[in-house]
Amino acid sequence: MDLSGKRIGFGLTGSHCTYDQVFPQIERLIELNADVIPIVTYTVRTTDTKFGKAEDHIGKIESITGKQVISTMPEAEPLGPKMPLDCMVIAPLTGNSLSKLANALTDSPVLMAAKATMRNQQPVVLGVSTNDALGLNGVNLMRLMASKFIYFIPYGQDDPYKKPNSLVAKMDLLPETIESALEFKQLQPVIVPHNS
Repeated sequence: MDLSGKRIGFGLTGSHCTYDQVFPQIERLIELNADVIPIVTYTVRTTDTKFGKAEDHIGKIESITGKQVISTMPEAEPLGPKMPLDCMVIAPLTGNSLSKLANALTDSPVLMAAKATMRNQQPVVLGVSTNDALGLNGVNLMRLMASKFIYFIPYGQDDPYKKPNSLVAKMDLLPETIESALEFKQLQPVIVPHNS
């Protein structure tokens, strides 16, 4: 796998319980010599939860990437015309951001970076983590599945009996998904068993 020198935007949204699965994937991209540009939503930047403090999450992301996170719309906007990305990743992608992306709402730095990347006709890789993917958000998931330049980290039901509408990406398949997306192909199979 050769991601050496590829400019990968890495957007994180507010699925705080998934960060422990995502941070190792950022480290893997760095080990593969990708140039990782971290981008966060306002929720990630400001919200403390039982899964940790916002400032600790930001500190960890910056420590892994060696870069200051992009956390405002003006900081994200140049990722379109001036500093284009080879690929934009959003992982974890909450149901809230999923619905906004599917309906062309751009109200966070992460969604701005995704919009800019699609405008440049480059791939956007999504790692879903939402309790509503097979509920009301199902229509938005399918809209994105059918969209040009959108690719998914393979996903599955993480707890089908207690949370039957929930889907979570197999985050360890991120590098392979990016590699396929850079060739404008969806890594298959896209629906896989999810072993938590």
